[in-house]
Amino acid sequence: KNMITGTSQADCAVLIVAAGTGEFEAGISKNGQTREHALLAFTLGVKQLIVGVNKMDSTEPPYSESRFEEIRKEVSTYIKKIGYNPAAVAFVPISGWHGDNMLEPSTKMPWFKGWAVERKEGKADGKCLIEALDAILPPARPTEKPLRLPLQDVYKIGGI
Repeated sequence: KNMITGTSQADCAVLIVAAGTGEFEAGISKNGQTREHALLAFTLGVKQLIVGVNKMDSTEPPYSESRFEEIRKEVSTYIKKIGYNPAAVAFVPISGWHGDNMLEPSTKMPWFKGWAVERKEGKADGKCLIEALDAILPPARPTEKPLRLPLQDVYKIGGI
């Protein structure tokens, strides 16, 4: 319920995928949460997506380029099936625990040359997650049209 409420109002989705052995596989499996959340985001109209490949510190070996590439390819294939254009999605290898590639480029992943996205509004690129967030394009706000807002719940208040 909370996922749907938040996503229905979002300009961009940040899909965090665990890179740990077994964790990614569980999330991307047939009924996995990674698939579910990506599909929900697209279905609810969130057109911009960023993929953070987290826990890069717990790959084998730590900060593995091949593990990142394996995950990037598999997630790209899936998001393409549901309607996203993988060329317009930033994939960023991160370690939230250690702060790698979150606010500034990590020295532990010298192989990562950065992310780049191509969209009809133009290209964008960067090296860390904050730069991918900064590259989000604000969607058009049709202020001349009637107000539309999501309802989360309805309450009955006695005596009114």
